Amino acid sequence: MGLNRLTRNEIGIILAILSAAGFSLKAIFVKQAYLIANVEPITLLSLRMLFSFPLFILIGYSSLKTGFSLTKKEVLLLILLGVAGYYGASILDFMGLEYISAGLERIILFSYPILTIFMGILFLGKQFEKRLVVPTVLCTLGVVCACLSDFKFAGGSHSIWLGAALVFGSALCYAFYQAFSEPMIEKLGAMRFSLLAMFVSIFAVQLHFFIQLPIESLIQPTKIYTICFMMALFSTVLPVFLQSSAIKYIGAARSVLVSTLGPILTLILGWILLDEKITLLQVLGMCLVLIGVLAIKRKRV
Repeated sequence: MGLNRLTRNEIGIILAILSAAGFSLKAIFVKQAYLIANVEPITLLSLRMLFSFPLFILIGYSSLKTGFSLTKKEVLLLILLGVAGYYGASILDFMGLEYISAGLERIILFSYPILTIFMGILFLGKQFEKRLVVPTVLCTLGVVCACLSDFKFAGGSHSIWLGAALVFGSALCYAFYQAFSEPMIEKLGAMRFSLLAMFVSIFAVQLHFFIQLPIESLIQPTKIYTICFMMALFSTVLPVFLQSSAIKYIGAARSVLVSTLGPILTLILGWILLDEKITLLQVLGMCLVLIGVLAIKRKRV
């Protein structure tokens, strides 16, 4: 089948699958880096952002050429969203991956749709819907099952719970970003807002790095640079633009539905590339989380 014969829906689904695959690779890259060298999470994140910055400028420059204006309140909100969504969520995620498997990380992170909805209820005055009870219970049970699986294989290590808590904090940060970004997207557009929020996060990451570590910490083995560049290209820049393009073709709701492939892809890639074990509890937990997310989104498509 030629590309010109694909329907808009088919093109959108393909783009969304590629985006989900790219985001799923992030945890794999991080875990591989930890196996190669004794590298700090903030160093990995700093290198990822340094490699991402010129790529974002190159691809997204045209969307920033036209002028725009923001009030002081909107500037503050943009800064908070950039710090939470791309800096806070990323550093907590990278720290959590020091303790837990890539598969468990993705399952916990995928609780963010539930958290986003509850943030809207608590802080944005949105109404609670009874249909959210079942998805919430399913997602919670799914994460608990996955955590119990890793806890068992780690011999009861408390580091598993620390890693899970850090990744859950990452999900909270991303949920905050998702819940409060809507008015900024409406004003700036999705592409421009994403770029500006990313630039804020790049500054925050580098500030954190220079406060915590000497600049010599950026000197790493060649394999670490390769991994960070691949993470910047395939798990940061390209997925962001692929996701934006997918939304253009099939809408945000359907794009999020396709992204439910994320935990499955990470679990499989972790098994293939990192030799991580796949247990029945993990599979059960993954299924419960995916069913919970699908139950939320089904009426919105």
